[in-house]
Amino acid sequence: MIAARRLWTEQLFVPFWRERSNFKRDSQAMTNESKKQIQDVRQSKRFSGVVVPLVTPATADGRGDGDGLLRIVDRLAEAGAEPFVFGTTGEASSVPNEEKARLTGVICDSYAGKMNLYAGIAGNCLDESVELAKRFADMGVTVAVANLPSYYALEDAQMLRYFEVLADAIPLPLIIYNIPATTGMSIPLDIVDQLSAHENIVGLKDSERDEVRLGEAIIRYRNRTDFSHFVGWAAQSKNALLLGSDGLVPSSGNLVPEMYRELYDFALKRDLSAVQDLQDLTDDISLIYQKGRSLGSALAALKVLMSELGHCEKYMWPPLVEIDGDEEAELRLQIVKAVGV
Repeated sequence: MIAARRLWTEQLFVPFWRERSNFKRDSQAMTNESKKQIQDVRQSKRFSGVVVPLVTPATADGRGDGDGLLRIVDRLAEAGAEPFVFGTTGEASSVPNEEKARLTGVICDSYAGKMNLYAGIAGNCLDESVELAKRFADMGVTVAVANLPSYYALEDAQMLRYFEVLADAIPLPLIIYNIPATTGMSIPLDIVDQLSAHENIVGLKDSERDEVRLGEAIIRYRNRTDFSHFVGWAAQSKNALLLGSDGLVPSSGNLVPEMYRELYDFALKRDLSAVQDLQDLTDDISLIYQKGRSLGSALAALKVLMSELGHCEKYMWPPLVEIDGDEEAELRLQIVKAVGV
């Protein structure tokens, strides 16, 4: 797992044409008829579009900053994006469930019923995940998201059983979250296929850095009206959308949600030049806080950028720590240059 985390930033921006993926070829080879079919199916799905995995703002005394969180969600709503609370970017494993419930309530008070609200319920205790999902459902959350428990290495049959039991027990539709960088495990697509037949499992958010897998998954699910595919690898946003993925889950969307919404819209129109321009712009912004950093350090850098833009403070949830000194000053300078503030 340690090796996987060290490779996280190195793998993030490997150009897709250096790998054995056929993303570009497959997308260009699609007929106009097949492109229209994919577009029609995508528009019929309940879950699609730009879903931003929110940072979880904190205060100096270690509590969640509800006002800061609501400011971020307000920006997403204006940009045409939707929020995903308590994922990897939200330091979910470090935020107490009581704080998760309180902060989610702040969002639901303003936005329940007005947009899809995605909420992470992952944890190493199944009963706690189920209880959290029930509380979220009562507040007005739309859909739950869960990755694998990460303490034990699980066999395929155990992965299958875990998600089946979870989906049976919760009152919300469930999106499977594949993120080997933190769990140390990849959920095989054959297991995802079996889970996709469950009436309460509605999608896959895949953050694995594997172009072949990503392309295969998109092709499997792009014509399924009952199952959505979200790409959790922002550097592959353009390629994934053009091939037929239903949506994006970019951490950089905390900074520039409007850019990702424009990228998504231009991809649907198949305006290749505009999509490429936006992919390049968002990649550059992502590099500011991700390049050369571990996942935890990248999240701390992201919060510095959010602080500079006035969205929330830079405080982290332990065990992660804040960035300060010269490194903080350089980050603040770079984001001001990048977004023109």
